[in-house]
Amino acid sequence: MSKPPGLQTAREALARLREGNRRFVASVQSGQSLSGPAKPIELGQPQNPFAIILGCSDARVPAELVFDQGLGDLFVIRVAGNVVAPSQVGSVEFAASRFGTPLVVVLGHSKCGAVLATIEALQQPADNLQSRNIHSIVNRVRPSVEGLLATELRHDMDQLVHHAVRANVRASVNQLRHGSELLEQLIQQGSLAVVGAEYSLETGAVEFLDELGT
Repeated sequence: MSKPPGLQTAREALARLREGNRRFVASVQSGQSLSGPAKPIELGQPQNPFAIILGCSDARVPAELVFDQGLGDLFVIRVAGNVVAPSQVGSVEFAASRFGTPLVVVLGHSKCGAVLATIEALQQPADNLQSRNIHSIVNRVRPSVEGLLATELRHDMDQLVHHAVRANVRASVNQLRHGSELLEQLIQQGSLAVVGAEYSLETGAVEFLDELGT
């Protein structure tokens, strides 16, 4: 199991993501576009990702741009609602074991459509005619939303979605931490960390919901 050159720990990988996002936010605020990936590589060279990103398929949240990284830097898995199903677990296992990638980030985002669709399905089930496949995504988000609908948040849709997005991220983080023997073993060995994060569509900033120990 190899490690990316110069990046031996999850803390170093997380610091690199934070710095890349700061560059991205600065470019957004200045009205300038990033000219290109921070570290372009020749096409066809071996990949050596320092972080695995399990993110939402939303077209406004491309991980390589959000973190200002180049080709080969990130192993990106995208699915509506950043939900965790066997194929996503397998993809994370593959990257962690194949490349020795030390960090997994579950990246949710503000105003997530999959989370909103789940809320709508729970509030007005008779009005939501969904395909079996879409319903499978809703069912994976559902546990993160149901409890919140029993609170006062149900009267404030914006706050409900905000808290539901974060609850859904934390649920996916928990599933990766405890739903795979391989990932659990890597975590126990200290060679892998799984954290949650939320991307703001409004500002471009990523807020990490977990802190890594020293």
